[in-house]
Amino acid sequence: MTEIKTAYVFPGQGAQFVGMGRDLYSEFHSARELFDLADKALGFSLSKLCFEGPEEDLRDTRNSQSAIVCHSLCALAAFIESGKSKLLPEPSFVAGHSLGEYSALGAGGILPYPQAILLARKRGELMAEAAVKTPGAMAAVLGLSEEILADICLKTGCYIANYNSPGQLVISGLKEAVEKASAQAAESGAMKVVPLQVSGGFHTPLMSPASAGLKTVLDSTGFDTARIPLVANTSASPLTNPQDIKSELVSQLTGGVQWQKSIENMIAAGVNTFVEIGPGKVLAGLIKRINRSVNIYNINDAASIQNFSV
Repeated sequence: MTEIKTAYVFPGQGAQFVGMGRDLYSEFHSARELFDLADKALGFSLSKLCFEGPEEDLRDTRNSQSAIVCHSLCALAAFIESGKSKLLPEPSFVAGHSLGEYSALGAGGILPYPQAILLARKRGELMAEAAVKTPGAMAAVLGLSEEILADICLKTGCYIANYNSPGQLVISGLKEAVEKASAQAAESGAMKVVPLQVSGGFHTPLMSPASAGLKTVLDSTGFDTARIPLVANTSASPLTNPQDIKSELVSQLTGGVQWQKSIENMIAAGVNTFVEIGPGKVLAGLIKRINRSVNIYNINDAASIQNFSV
């Protein structure tokens, strides 16, 4: 029988929904405790926003980022509290898609959970400010090769922001540049081009003001050496050193998310089981497209924990 080797992965922005975490809060002491700590640290009721909305406020990048990280870490805490996490070996790696890297900070023992949530809030605020200064746009491009899209981006002043899975890339930049690139991608044979509901050109140089602001915040934040290596978005390589991880978080705001390479590199290192922890099942879908032979589990609510089996 093949030995199980595990990685925990955490979703990014866009996974939020009204009602998220309510059942975890009512059924697991650890989740209730973390939501209460987050409310206290943030100075407002994030739990109420997650459970009751309104959706428009929850979607605001300043709120959604801390909400997703809080939900992800509450789901992880509940998974551990239930004893079900012991059905798998301790993860060999943690990774998060964009914002999900902040959930991975908590999971990897780099930051205490409440501090990871606070840092995600700060990131959201800085990104929102940068988007107001220089509004941008993003679009998912399906069914076009990286080479063709890179050439289109070069001609239109756009950037590839997310390398998600075979046939799924995301472009980002100034609104006009993204519109031009989207039209050219469609003309060049893309199966589909889907504009994303975001206010900024995330993972591009448009986020430079946010990147500078985040560096200042991180310089005064104490990180521990990772207990579980964090696979970095920008390099797809495992990191444990606190300074390297801080540099990654700063670079990630203006650089592309190498999600496909991150998953491929973990598989090459022997990982055959991925557990997506947090709202939604987006990463599970991407991982299936990258490699159909690995096992994928989702931990996103009380029922998924109660029904979890290997």
